[in-house]
Amino acid sequence: MDNKDKRSGQLKTLGKVFRYMKHYIVLLILAILLATVSVALTLYFPILTGGAIDLILAKGQVDFAGILVLVKRGILVILVTAAAQWLMNMCNNRMTYKIVRDIRRDAFDKIEHLPLSYIDSHSHGDLVSRIIADVDTFADGLLMGFTQLFTGGATIVGTLLFMLSINVKITIVVVVLTPISLFVASFIAKRTYSMFRLQSKTRGEQTALIEEMVGNQKVVQAFNHEDEALEQFDEINERLQDCSLRATFFSSLTNPCTRFVNSLVYASVGITGAFAVILTGGAFSVGNLSCFLTYANQYTKPFNEISGVITELQNALACASRIFELIEEPAEQPDAEDAFVLTKADGHVDVEHVYFSYTREQKLIEDFNLHVEPGQRVAIVGPTGCGKTTLINLLMRFYDPNSGVIKVSGHDIMGMTRESLRSNYGMVLQETWLKKGTIRENICMGRPEATEEEMIAAAKASHAHSFIKRLPQGYDTVIGEDGGSLSQGQKQLLCIARVMLCLPPMLILDEATSSIDTRTESRIQKAFLTMMEGRTTFIVAHRLSTIREADVILVMKDGKIIEQGNHETLLAKNGFYANLYNSQFAS
Repeated sequence: MDNKDKRSGQLKTLGKVFRYMKHYIVLLILAILLATVSVALTLYFPILTGGAIDLILAKGQVDFAGILVLVKRGILVILVTAAAQWLMNMCNNRMTYKIVRDIRRDAFDKIEHLPLSYIDSHSHGDLVSRIIADVDTFADGLLMGFTQLFTGGATIVGTLLFMLSINVKITIVVVVLTPISLFVASFIAKRTYSMFRLQSKTRGEQTALIEEMVGNQKVVQAFNHEDEALEQFDEINERLQDCSLRATFFSSLTNPCTRFVNSLVYASVGITGAFAVILTGGAFSVGNLSCFLTYANQYTKPFNEISGVITELQNALACASRIFELIEEPAEQPDAEDAFVLTKADGHVDVEHVYFSYTREQKLIEDFNLHVEPGQRVAIVGPTGCGKTTLINLLMRFYDPNSGVIKVSGHDIMGMTRESLRSNYGMVLQETWLKKGTIRENICMGRPEATEEEMIAAAKASHAHSFIKRLPQGYDTVIGEDGGSLSQGQKQLLCIARVMLCLPPMLILDEATSSIDTRTESRIQKAFLTMMEGRTTFIVAHRLSTIREADVILVMKDGKIIEQGNHETLLAKNGFYANLYNSQFAS
């Protein structure tokens, strides 16, 4: 990326920040006004000190009455300046954290509306890093940046005007030397943006690895993968150290370089001012020189601060660009305004000539056809990777087919609202998910308005009631993220209870009893039989013992149905299903 592209990218990012800022324009204007007041009073103070110096004429010739008036005025100026600066910081902080809140909200909202394909193809840790770490870094840069840019800009303009009112020639010396400071700051800033962006990206990689390893620590330890994980972490950590050091090194050059230039300006003012005092015979007084030196210092100081701010803003903009990349990702295709709302499905499901693949290179489902009658129990079996779970994803519209039509109750699911479609399905997956909260909240997730009796009946039907009663606070027991200390089987029972409470007209059971012991499984199967009565049910299973009672068994291979029929019919064919079944029950 060349400098022109970088500048263009930074300007675009700044424009996006300003779009958020416009909602808090009152706070912005108030902060600028308070900054102006603070700077004006700060610049007025050297005039008071210069006046006090000129009232000390010689030994024994001091105008104490005049100095006392100036001291009182100076105290008042200090108090008002302090109050203005405090209020300015309050406005700036409030504006910054409101903007940060809005950006985080929009980023999280975008994640909720992104296609599942995006979530599946991107590191979850990197997404977390963008919303947490990158937004925090952006907030720090914004806080520091706008506070010092307001005051710095106003100070430069104010001191320049005050210096011109005192002595034009010395002011020209200051103005001529100032561009050197700006050139140094600009030269360094151009080289830090890409480094900070790389730093932010590498930090996202590190967060992703940490989340992956911590979340699967049992597997890591079970397969003695600790050393390899540590090597992988060290490699990313080394890269993060290198790019952080380079970014910090270049950015840290800004301050000493600009300070050196500022010292040159200060020395030049001191020398030319001293000659002016001597040569003008009192027209340019010592008090004026003292005042001018203070202004020269105050004039160059903002350049030093702004150069530091530019470095922080480089980092902030690099992080902001990653956040806005996420926010601007194309969302899931929204439902049409006239989309059909499926109130209560009758159970008819038709799949007609459906083609689908996750990537263009690797074909998966081709010319898939299926007709399901209301109340039928349809089992889907086949080797790993044959498209069983993909079919479920298509039925639920987690993914849309490349071509073909899927109909529920005679309506094309592409023309109905996702919410109404999904509310007509009850899903129990092999991978359980429970949110942080009480047992009650997790069971009632699909039906928050359910009564206590209905919730307990669902828990009893799923055989979860007995272990829930043994928990410290029963149904009010708070569990941690993803079920906390509950066993995998207990978590699966709670997920089954969640579906049993909703009892939608159609069910999807994807290895729903994979983590449950055999005895409990037989009880659950009986509960499922009751639950499936009159409901269209899709059962994905590897253990073929769980699908003997299915009305129709679809045998899939390479994205196609190669056999279809009930258990006895398929065994009699002595085909692919019979081989699968006999491999599990060879005895």
